[in-house]
Amino acid sequence: MNETIKNYVNVCIKKGNQVLLLNRQHDDFKGWIQPGGKVEFPESFFEAAVREVKEETGLTVRHLQLKGISGFTNPTGKERYVYYDFLCEDFEGEILTTSPEGTPKWWAIGQLDQLDMQDDIRDRLLLYWRRGSFERIHYWDEENHCISHTEEILYD
Repeated sequence: MNETIKNYVNVCIKKGNQVLLLNRQHDDFKGWIQPGGKVEFPESFFEAAVREVKEETGLTVRHLQLKGISGFTNPTGKERYVYYDFLCEDFEGEILTTSPEGTPKWWAIGQLDQLDMQDDIRDRLLLYWRRGSFERIHYWDEENHCISHTEEILYD
């Protein structure tokens, strides 16, 4: 069975009790999101994470931790969108004042519920700093054009 796989990275940059998010106001991912984007062949997933953070925030990240895998699976279309989810608590540099992907800003973790962001991103952010790793996959219902269900597995 041939399938199409598209690879992406998400990076949760955490500083104490704050996370760095981008105010994205274009395409289907409007609202506050963590830095990330498409993995450009043949770069590694770690290289993609470092590049995306630098492009979108101006920061240079170090000591990335692969915390989980998330994404979307379309069984009918034989498509898989895989997101490699990294946590970064070690970085250097100053954040950009503007970015094409959205203005970066530090937010207190306690404020996440008040931010305009997709529920999936809000729920997934909490998984980054928990002990262990995670897998969170949404299954697409091609016929009804919606997510049919989500499977989440926490590994401790």
